[in-house]
Amino acid sequence: MQHHPGRPDGLFPLEDLLPPETDRLSADTASFRDSPAAARMLDVREIHAEPEAAASARGREIIARFPRARVVEVPSHWRIPGLHGDRGSAARWVRVKTETLVLGVRKTFTVRPNGRSADWIAPGPSNGCAMACAYCYVPRRKGYANPITVFTNTDRIIDRLGRHVAAQGRKPAPNQCDPDAWVYDIGENGDCSVDALVCDSTADLVAAFRRWPTAKASFATKFVNPDLLAYDPRGRTRIRLSLMPTEDSRLLDIRTSPVAERISAAGDFLEAGYEVHFNLSPVVVRPGWEEAWAGLLRELDDVLPPAVKAQAAAEVIMLTHNRGLHEVNLGWHPRAEEVLWRPELQETKVSEGGSRNVRYRSGAKGAAVDRLRELIAAHAPWLRVRYAF
Repeated sequence: MQHHPGRPDGLFPLEDLLPPETDRLSADTASFRDSPAAARMLDVREIHAEPEAAASARGREIIARFPRARVVEVPSHWRIPGLHGDRGSAARWVRVKTETLVLGVRKTFTVRPNGRSADWIAPGPSNGCAMACAYCYVPRRKGYANPITVFTNTDRIIDRLGRHVAAQGRKPAPNQCDPDAWVYDIGENGDCSVDALVCDSTADLVAAFRRWPTAKASFATKFVNPDLLAYDPRGRTRIRLSLMPTEDSRLLDIRTSPVAERISAAGDFLEAGYEVHFNLSPVVVRPGWEEAWAGLLRELDDVLPPAVKAQAAAEVIMLTHNRGLHEVNLGWHPRAEEVLWRPELQETKVSEGGSRNVRYRSGAKGAAVDRLRELIAAHAPWLRVRYAF
């Protein structure tokens, strides 16, 4: 750990990092970000910050937002002693996510082709999450701790995306991502709705895509943040509400919004100017899974307004797991592994990034996808499946 020259304990002098008084978040701002519910999700006690990130305007705003937090200088957001690579962090999995925040500066701005959920994967404004879904792939790279890392140079991300959008021109032909717009996933490694509790990066990205008539932002979320209703996306942002049967969610979607709340929010987001799609994800094969998914689809059909159904589409994503994450989960949530880790049904798969993951064996996976498509046709025939894998 690098020590700040003015502090023998290595902590930043907080008074040097606070923005001017006029830039502080108002204590009486009527936003969900300032609500008790948001405080339960993020009760930040410690901020690990790269020096450049802490000194930036956004970094100073974030530090001011959590005045009780001690700020510790770190050389890199990827290498934090006592956080990354510490097996003991597994036992404190949820506490770390609640009380720890990391501030970094994004160094790479690669826009990667995708072709499934989106045409392109954007350089994201964050990595990690305050929620604790037991199947999340992000902590596989971080090592026993996965709190939110916020990149404070969102302006550089927006600049890169603006140049990339301009270079593409108009979309030449429809595809499964969108019939007209180039779609950019802005939240591959985090949840933009939760990021919005920390700072305005999500709002800035939504505003940027509002100005680009040939492009559309997209992100998946499991967290209903009503502050996003005021962002005025004007149809240029697609929000993908991730859904699974309630009984699965209670076991696996730790610290997320209840599934029923996500479903009921769909109409509000559509009315606020978002395109609203659904992620049926992950589909976990376990005893009774077909009946559970049929029940969820019937709920969608019963609850969703006609306007939501008319524009809705879905992605179906079967569970992919990982031995390293399996071992981490055994340290904090072993019950989840009773349904996630099924060696008798799974086989090894090497991902595009080189990780050795496990997925359902090809025959079993294909049969499950076909069965879920049948259930959709029977109980929610209006729900177009954009892709399934």
